[in-house]
Amino acid sequence: MSEAFQAAGIPADVPVMIALPARPQFGDYQANGVMAAAKRMGANPRQLAEKVVATAGPMLADLAEKVEVAGPGFINIHLRAEWLSSELTARLGDRRLGVPAPADRQTVVVDYSAPNLAKEMHVGHLRSTIIGDALARVLGFIGHKVIRQNHVGDWGTQFGMLMAALDSDFSSMPLKEGQITSFRGVHIRDMEEFYREARERFDSESNFAKAAKEYVVRLQGGDEHCHELWRTVRDQSLWHCEEVYKKLGVRLRRQDVRGESFYNDDLPNVVADLKATTLFRESHGAQCVFLVQFKNKDGELLPMIVQKSDEGYLYATTDLAAIRYRCGTGSEKPDWAPADRILYVVDARQSLHFQMLFAVAKHPEVHFAPENVSLEHVPFGTMMGADGRPFKTRTGGTVKLMDLLDEAQQRALAFVTEKNPDLPEDQRRQIARAVGIGAVKYADLSQNRSSDYVFSWDKMLSLDGNTAPYMQYAYARVRSIFRKGKAEALKSAGPLGVRGMVSIEATAERILALKLLQFPETVETVARDCLPSVLCGYLYDLAGAFMGFYESCPVLKAPDECTRASRLLLCELTARTIQTGLDLLGIETIEQM
Repeated sequence: MSEAFQAAGIPADVPVMIALPARPQFGDYQANGVMAAAKRMGANPRQLAEKVVATAGPMLADLAEKVEVAGPGFINIHLRAEWLSSELTARLGDRRLGVPAPADRQTVVVDYSAPNLAKEMHVGHLRSTIIGDALARVLGFIGHKVIRQNHVGDWGTQFGMLMAALDSDFSSMPLKEGQITSFRGVHIRDMEEFYREARERFDSESNFAKAAKEYVVRLQGGDEHCHELWRTVRDQSLWHCEEVYKKLGVRLRRQDVRGESFYNDDLPNVVADLKATTLFRESHGAQCVFLVQFKNKDGELLPMIVQKSDEGYLYATTDLAAIRYRCGTGSEKPDWAPADRILYVVDARQSLHFQMLFAVAKHPEVHFAPENVSLEHVPFGTMMGADGRPFKTRTGGTVKLMDLLDEAQQRALAFVTEKNPDLPEDQRRQIARAVGIGAVKYADLSQNRSSDYVFSWDKMLSLDGNTAPYMQYAYARVRSIFRKGKAEALKSAGPLGVRGMVSIEATAERILALKLLQFPETVETVARDCLPSVLCGYLYDLAGAFMGFYESCPVLKAPDECTRASRLLLCELTARTIQTGLDLLGIETIEQM
């Protein structure tokens, strides 16, 4: 269509917008942009559209049976049923379901989850973890080289408190039986409680607070005993995180961890390099970078502090070190560097931080990130309780993420038991795990990530609406057709059925076929715009199109064998598309619910 636009005299910089029409009679796709071009060119929009159609018709002859002008300048495209059939049949033998390999394969760093260690993960870590994991899955599926990075907070005062609490040479903290065993074989069962008790001592006991600060100084100075204590606490914290990742089905591993401590040795170099620029100056004893585009409401330049007056470093310093490590512009770089694109899946409240960070990193005098590297903040809103405030326990405390996931499985088990009490317990528990964890993840991923959303058990576990249980049920329902029809041979690609071809004749078949063919463009949109909700919306629409097809087009009782085989192929492709789409979201499917 872009070529047809230009052949009609439309400037090359006028975008061609391909959209789905509001009604089926307007075709399968609609090309917009002629009216905007006509206004710019001072031309009649309908006449200009007719010029476009005169060129586009022959160009699209293999796939479109009709290209026509509608209204004042819309261009409607009606696809050939034969083309739809051949495309769908080809998808059956394609594990990628039509998603093309990228013309330009990129190395994409996805920075996500990133909890502060020394405490257990809580619900505030959920969104970064599952949104980041979904984006990493989608980008990898497309064919990009994905580098997962877990930028954990594993340095600072909180570790001084825990080292003091842990060290048998200093601590007098009464420990509960089994909470901590011998120092070098330490196992902290409840990291949150351990941290809370250490925090209370830090706030109430001056000698403990003094010791905690001394431990930090000794750690930063390279004291081996303190490093051993630090590693113990860090490893225990990471173990707790990994238990959460395992339950969530998140693909973060220990080797993906690149915490604040990893960049610690490079921080003096970062500050020294910034000092060599005209952007750098001291402000109230702190070392800062100032950029003219960032000002407060009074018009004063906003500082990005990279070293405090006490010579301590900040998040900005570590983030700058991480950028140049990932871009390969520092003294050390990984073997996969440089990155072409770096995504930061971080709370929307950090937007200003990332705007300043990216601007500094790309400034010509700094050049930590080359101009061709795309630095992108992927912000998200807050998970809210029914009271419209950030989600908390009934007593107002922080909700541990593991506790939330355990409750999700328990509620799902009760739900499954109520619906299918005769299923064996092992099977009910297996279904409950998939449904419960899937419900929590899908309820989040289906939201526009920029928005806050209200957490609701009833809504997320419902079989109605755009929920994980509904999508998992839709998949199981498609698969049940094959069990009923004993048509297991149709589960693999090849010369299937009587024809081995999908035939599109009924209106409901066409609607389902068009939706199936939209899978590649949906996946590419998610990768480009970092919006998992687009994939959720697509899968929900696909399930709806299948239900419409199933109700109006008999499958196992089709009028003839050829139609039966074709419709079974449509069922197979639908099941594979739903399963693949849910897997890209990190959600498990089950064959029977």
